[in-house]
Amino acid sequence: MAYPLTEAAKEWQHQARLFTDQELIPYEETAEFNNGELPPEVYERHKQQALALGFTRMDAPLDQGGLALPLLTQVLVWEQLGRVTNALCWCMSEVHQWMFEACNADQVERYILPMMHGMRRECYAITEAEAGSDNTAIRTTAGRVGDDYLISGEKWFVTSANKADFIFLQAVVDEGDVNNDQHALFFIDMGSEGIEILDNPLFGHAYSSHHPTYRFNNVRVPVINRIGAAGAGMDYTRSWFRRERFMIAARCCGAAARLLDMALDFAKQRVVSGHPISEYQMIQAMLADSITELWAARLMTYEAAAMQDRGEDLSLIHTHCSMAKLYASEMANRVADRVVQIFGGRGYMRSNAAQRFYRELRVDRIWEGTSEIQRIIIARSLLKRGVEKVIGK
Repeated sequence: MAYPLTEAAKEWQHQARLFTDQELIPYEETAEFNNGELPPEVYERHKQQALALGFTRMDAPLDQGGLALPLLTQVLVWEQLGRVTNALCWCMSEVHQWMFEACNADQVERYILPMMHGMRRECYAITEAEAGSDNTAIRTTAGRVGDDYLISGEKWFVTSANKADFIFLQAVVDEGDVNNDQHALFFIDMGSEGIEILDNPLFGHAYSSHHPTYRFNNVRVPVINRIGAAGAGMDYTRSWFRRERFMIAARCCGAAARLLDMALDFAKQRVVSGHPISEYQMIQAMLADSITELWAARLMTYEAAAMQDRGEDLSLIHTHCSMAKLYASEMANRVADRVVQIFGGRGYMRSNAAQRFYRELRVDRIWEGTSEIQRIIIARSLLKRGVEKVIGK
């Protein structure tokens, strides 16, 4: 039995699978043993292929040259992209529908459409030393001075900043007597005077996209680079988080599916004491638990996306998005652990994708809202609505 999908959705799924398996996966070890880097010509080819396939404009509206695909279809694409390690699927920038809703025509022309067409790259400067999952604790300030803002503060884990030429930055607005302590998002061009890199820490994965720490020292940003109203930043950030949580859940399902395929093949071939280890019940139990949890995570993720496509209540979608991200990320970590165990010593080799997934999937329980934050979101929704309102009768 499979989740009911349209023929168009299945074709997108198929194309994403071909791209991942034929173009990206063959370069995993190259990336792993070269600090995440690929030869420039290979990286450029992957980017151009992703652009040609339409992955950068799946969520963009039709009147802007986008494809306006159903969210479920986009989830299917990112699930297949999640089958590759070393973040090789991050070869392109993807624009989101909320960007066109939040930005004015000038900003769309200068930043969003160039992203969609592969001419600009973005990064997000939201997290701070004391403001991670709780982004209401942000202390970076944007003080109004005439037709400009002066932005000051420190941002951590600015993912892909080393590849970006502009930044989405969230700050607390100070406009004198109005809009104090309200959040806003800003476009900041990389290289603007006053941007200082403080650290570029190494992490457990080998990605070419880095996560540096920046200090913003009275960086002058024109008012025309503020996104939306001065107090609307949190609304846009929530839209970004919601989408990112969906796609983390999707990628985790893709990773778990590939891990399980690998484990099945190995368990059938690996002989111990005269028998394939697939015949041993402890191995069978690990395989059974993994496929059961993957199926549950996939159903949760697909249905949460379908809820948004059906136009259901946004606050309830937010809850289901958290449920999908929570369960899928923790599921994938358990599957990775089991598969490494099934491979034994071979599973701990960096040349084995199971070992890479074992390292890489761990962060999915942290970024874009930790597992603990997702549980708080889910519990508050349950307390407010009750069981039937959250998951039905």
